[in-house]
Amino acid sequence: MNSVQTRSAERALSGGTWLIVCGAMLYSILTVTPLMAEHTASEWDWTAPILPLVVDAAVVIVVKLDDVLARLGGHGGRWPIVLRWMTGLMTLALNTADSALRKDLVGVAVHSVAPMLLIVTAETSLAYRRAIAAAVAALEAKQTAERERREQAARERAEQARAEAREEREHTAMLAREQREHEAALAREAAEREGRQRREEREARERAEAAEREARERRERERERHEQERLRLEQQSRQRAEAEQRERAEEAARERAALLERGPAEVKLPEDEARRIVTAAFEANLSVRQAAELCGWSVGWVSTRYAELRDPGTGGAELAIAGR
Repeated sequence: MNSVQTRSAERALSGGTWLIVCGAMLYSILTVTPLMAEHTASEWDWTAPILPLVVDAAVVIVVKLDDVLARLGGHGGRWPIVLRWMTGLMTLALNTADSALRKDLVGVAVHSVAPMLLIVTAETSLAYRRAIAAAVAALEAKQTAERERREQAARERAEQARAEAREEREHTAMLAREQREHEAALAREAAEREGRQRREEREARERAEAAEREARERRERERERHEQERLRLEQQSRQRAEAEQRERAEEAARERAALLERGPAEVKLPEDEARRIVTAAFEANLSVRQAAELCGWSVGWVSTRYAELRDPGTGGAELAIAGR
């Protein structure tokens, strides 16, 4: 049996099972609804089809889930069996109850055909599905084993071909290796000669570089020594200049203090002396009037001198204009 035949058998089994289930459901609803209507309050007659419909829906669930589990090779346990038989017996009881209450044995036998057929069909279809699933699994296992056998044979042939190719490659590689070893020996000899020559050249170059580096270091040390000597001389010169500048500043400060301590002039002092007094007063931040009192000159003349001290360029220009 191949996969096409298996699928055809499964379709036939599934179609026949669902045909019997649907027929039994329809027959059960038509048979049980009058019975339920007789035993239900008149205002609730419309609920009569609900009970047979619910029972038959349970039958559909059982059949469908059994179909799925059988395809997967699983087993639901005891509860699916209980539900399957309980729904079947309930369907049988509901279909034969009316005839049994009237003690109509023929009616009981006739109305029990559909429920019994439904029960037996459910069990038989489950058994068929399990048998088909087992057969399919065995067929697949056989096909898998056959495929693995063919794959193993193909692998063995490929391995043999690879072994032959490997031997051929090893032989070729051995010949090439011998040729390479001979060429490598010649290359090593040439490389050794070149290496000795490069080593001698490198040693000579290193000796020259060492001599040049030593001379450069000697020049660098000499340059650093001259630089340090120059910095030392510059520092000494700067220190002397600073000392002389401090002496001049101190002397100027003493002279300025002496000029300012003389007090107001009783007469107009000579211009040179007056200029020195004005300069000292400017540096001491004295007013123009105080400077004029110290030198005996007019406030305007002292203001002009202050302007010259504040802006030497402007003062020079004013002197040039005054000269003209």
